Amino acid sequence: MRILFVHNNYKNDNSGEEYAVKSLAKILDTNGYSIDWYRRSSSEVTKSTFVKILAFFTGIWNPASVRKIRKKLNAFKPDVVQIQNLYPLISPAIIKAIKKEGIPIVMRCPNYRLFCPNGLHLDRNGKVCEKCLSIGREIHCVLKNCEINIFKSSGYALRNFFARKSWGILKNIDNYIVQTEFQKQKFIKNGIPSEKISIVPGLTPKISEWTNIQSKNIVTYVGRISFEKGIIEFLKAAEKLPEISFAIAGSVDQSLQHLITQSPLNVKWLGFVEGERLDDLYQSSRIIVVPGKWYEGFPNVITRAMQHGKPVITSNLGAMASIIEHGKNGMLVEPGNIDDLVETIKLLHNNPRYCNLLGSNGKDKANSEYSEKEIYNRLVSIYKKVVEDKC
Repeated sequence: MRILFVHNNYKNDNSGEEYAVKSLAKILDTNGYSIDWYRRSSSEVTKSTFVKILAFFTGIWNPASVRKIRKKLNAFKPDVVQIQNLYPLISPAIIKAIKKEGIPIVMRCPNYRLFCPNGLHLDRNGKVCEKCLSIGREIHCVLKNCEINIFKSSGYALRNFFARKSWGILKNIDNYIVQTEFQKQKFIKNGIPSEKISIVPGLTPKISEWTNIQSKNIVTYVGRISFEKGIIEFLKAAEKLPEISFAIAGSVDQSLQHLITQSPLNVKWLGFVEGERLDDLYQSSRIIVVPGKWYEGFPNVITRAMQHGKPVITSNLGAMASIIEHGKNGMLVEPGNIDDLVETIKLLHNNPRYCNLLGSNGKDKANSEYSEKEIYNRLVSIYKKVVEDKC
């Protein structure tokens, strides 16, 4: 079978989504599938005002992408097209060009961008927002200035509006791939038929063989340093627990450098960590904390912790609550509730045996539900179904 991947690369090549795109293609290639790409990169959008204005329009309609995708379809002759990301340079205008050729389209949806212009269901104040699901739809992104930049907010709103109204992004896809049951229910609620939605969990990076780590008492945060990820709540919990060692692994934007200088003395900032160093960090941790305040897509931090046999404390919200079963393979806390987070950290940190039990259960679940083999099988079954439905 021949699969054409369509993807607008993100600027950050180390993002979870970039890893997911490459890894899925690699799994298919390893198993004998013929893979080709139509790609653009957001790194092409420079600081030039002209280029930014051009990206505003290409996110809505890019006739050059339509011509190039037709050329790619004629040359490669795929059985299935899998769309990963279309913004800002490819545009959803290619959907109709692919449909005209009678080729089934599978769209992987790692976030909520089909309905929410910024893809997060999160407003500028860091609170969950579903205004774009109500009357007025995308206009709320402009009215609330969700991107804290009226030009950017307007661009996001307009491209979503045209994707929905002109290019049929909510009806012209043969199968929408989501990552959790929570996300599937959100899509159903917003008009996508259940039979057109499939769940394929995110692919967690393979863990390295680790050295014999002696210290296993650290409480660790891994990921993007941003407000919606709950970094403030993590730091405030550390402040209230001075007797416990905390660690943070993740790049810190220049605008957030004050978090480092003002953080409690028991917090160690490690910067961006990857590979074996990251696996060693997981192994030296007693607990992994994922205190996000938005729905998330599929946080690999959680499933990586599960692979390492580490208990996870995370928010009782969205994708996190779809992965973690409270009291079985981790603990769920109320989003944004610092006292709840503090008490849960204390409970687990003072009970290493309970940590081991939760971690062991998490490892079992990761091996059965989130393995590479399971994800490959789910993906292949989707391809076969959309091809058969076209026959």
